[in-house]
Parts: sequence; structure tokens; C-alpha cells
Amino acid sequence: MDKLVIQKYRQLLREGFAYAGKLENPDVFIDSIGEKIQVCGSIGRAYMHIYISIKDGIIEKIRYLCTCDPVANVVIEILCSLAEGKHYTEVMKLTPEDFSRVLGSESEEFLKRAAATIELVSRGLQRYDHSLTQSQPSAQNH
Repeated sequence: MDKLVIQKYRQLLREGFAYAGKLENPDVFIDSIGEKIQVCGSIGRAYMHIYISIKDGIIEKIRYLCTCDPVANVVIEILCSLAEGKHYTEVMKLTPEDFSRVLGSESEEFLKRAAATIELVSRGLQRYDHSLTQSQPSAQNH
């Protein structure tokens, strides 16, 4: 495992996982198992649930619950720090390189997990975006 990932994980263990937890009535709920995206490594029954509250297009809060390995824990914490306070469409445009800039790691494993986590979150945000466009009344010609 990458040295920078280990350092960040140890820091999270000492200082706490700032974004860990559950939100009641989130606007977006994402389940890694339901999406069939493996972000948590090869741990037997590993899963990740992501909860997102959005107001006026801005991600107000993002939290997660997971049983993951250290790499995935570091990745999801970085994702949350990058997402909170941003418009959800900006979050859908994140790249693994954005994660690399935060941590300084270019480890293949780290970047692969970042890409999977981005895909996971983007799917949930795309469904949210689609539900917004479906709920808007269409313009009618008179």
C-alpha cells in the first residue's frame, strides 16, 4: 500500500473520519453493492453507502458508512471533502487526478479506487439530475 495513503489513514484514525455517518432523508442515497461497483477492496462483505443532501444544486452534506479497507476509506474522505459545498454537476466532473492533487499519491491502486468512487457517486448524482428534469413541467405550445 502507498506510503501517502498509509499516512493519511493513520491521521484519520487519530483525528477521526470527518465524513463518516448517516444522513436522514438524503436527496441521494448510493449503495456500492446495488451499483455493482467494487470500491471497498476484496473484503468479504464490504459495502459503501453514501448519503448526500443537496439544496439549490449545492451539496450541503455528504456522509458515508462503509466496511472498507484503508485505501477506500482515504478515497471516500477525499471525495467528501472535494464535494461538500460544490454544485453537484461539478462533483460529477471530478477525476482521479483531483484526488491525487489532494493526497500527492499517484499509486495505481489509489487512482483506481478514486475512479470507482467517482463512478459510484456520479451514478447517484445522474439519477438525481434526471429526477429533476423529469419533475419539471414541459413547456407547451399554445
